[in-house]
Amino acid sequence: MSLEKDDKEMKILVEDLRQNGRIYKKLEEIEPKELKIRNKVKLYAALDLNRYYNAIVIVSQKSRLLMKDLAKFEEIVQKMALYRDHQFKAKVLILDAPICSKAKVAFTKAKWKIIEKSAAV
Repeated sequence: MSLEKDDKEMKILVEDLRQNGRIYKKLEEIEPKELKIRNKVKLYAALDLNRYYNAIVIVSQKSRLLMKDLAKFEEIVQKMALYRDHQFKAKVLILDAPICSKAKVAFTKAKWKIIEKSAAV
């Protein structure tokens, strides 16, 4: 049953990414425990069609995402880079949470692609 749930979640994720112009050859989940982080996020390392690695962070929370969260997510991507032993060309943040307007600007300046899916799913 858990495998079916994971498969369904993966299909939804791939569809959300495809609708936003993101198509990947390979998508691997990285467990937050493996990076020794306690945040309730889902992490993926994705290989795009141009053979560049992308870091995908999925956040689902009720509270608003703030400017201070940018540093937290940048640190998580750095840990992912060390864990996978390569750098990430792009960073994608998939949100199922409200985001502060200033934080949205800061994420964009830090070259994060933000996909808000609170209305979609």
